[in-house]
Amino acid sequence: MEYVDRHDSRARRWVAEAIRKVEADTNRSSDTHLHVFPLPPHWGVNLYLKDESVHPTGSLKHRLARSLFLYGLANGWIGPTTTIVEASSGSTAVSEAYFARLVGLPFVAVMPASTSPEKISLIEFYGGKCHLVEDPSSIYEESRRITAETGGHFMDQFTYAERATDWRGNNNIAESIYAQMSMEPYPEPEWIVVGAGTGGTSATIGRYIRYRRYSTRLAVVDPAGSAFYPSWTSGEEVAAPGSRIEGIGRPRVEPSFLPGVIDRMIQVPDAASIAAMRWVREVTGRDVGGSTGTNVAAAVQLITEMRAAGDQGSIVTLICDSGDRYRCTYGDDAWLASKGIDIAPDLATFRSFLTS
Repeated sequence: MEYVDRHDSRARRWVAEAIRKVEADTNRSSDTHLHVFPLPPHWGVNLYLKDESVHPTGSLKHRLARSLFLYGLANGWIGPTTTIVEASSGSTAVSEAYFARLVGLPFVAVMPASTSPEKISLIEFYGGKCHLVEDPSSIYEESRRITAETGGHFMDQFTYAERATDWRGNNNIAESIYAQMSMEPYPEPEWIVVGAGTGGTSATIGRYIRYRRYSTRLAVVDPAGSAFYPSWTSGEEVAAPGSRIEGIGRPRVEPSFLPGVIDRMIQVPDAASIAAMRWVREVTGRDVGGSTGTNVAAAVQLITEMRAAGDQGSIVTLICDSGDRYRCTYGDDAWLASKGIDIAPDLATFRSFLTS
């Protein structure tokens, strides 16, 4: 890790200019849209999708990458010659490559070899280099090795995600949600639904809910094969093979995951995630990725429970990224067949949801 010499006026000026560039990017990017999902009005339950895919780098991870860069710059970990290294399954690396190019630094993404070709192309488009590994669990060790070899800085999203973002406000995603909901029929959501990726988004929203004394409950969804759900339900650390839904789910419980701010966890099978992804496109016309499908599948479950209990209110979840990043995987029927994933039963269930 490179520490910036605070007595070097040139390095200080470079850091100040780098922070200005990152903050200017924030000013240029208006807040993301909150879309109404079309549910029958007589249900008395409203579903909203906060569209994080409209960020400059096309995903929710743009927020995280921006926070991690500001955190590293302000802590003196990133200087004018620092190589930025990250362990990522794709979207975080895409966003970090963008910010690395913005401030003129080299970037290396350490990723599983199974990462979608679309994401690899985006990282390279922004000037980053991709270091692919066959064993997903080795990305941490490989990242540290490359960091040591280059004298660079390992961003380590899985450790720093929960502390790099100001959870009390400062236009974080939680504050944005409540501001956008202020004029809706049910302005304080019954549930906010997010995926378990680094744990940073759920930590930020869960802390903000408690800090602002809202009664909203936080549901965290986890894909099959991930360690978060079995660890949360058992209260013990559990190792897992990892998830096939890119961007969420991990083979281990990451340091940024804060179980104490979560009210409920919901595990979603891969077929349901991908079916919901395609169903959202059919119903809304918005092309979304697999992790958004996971979010919506869990939201449908909560809506069903609310209706059965006679409850009314609102639910907010996230569009994490666009489906164009998964044309060769979740969007390809031949790929699904090769993986033994049959989405037909779940897709039929979702299609009947609005009328049954």
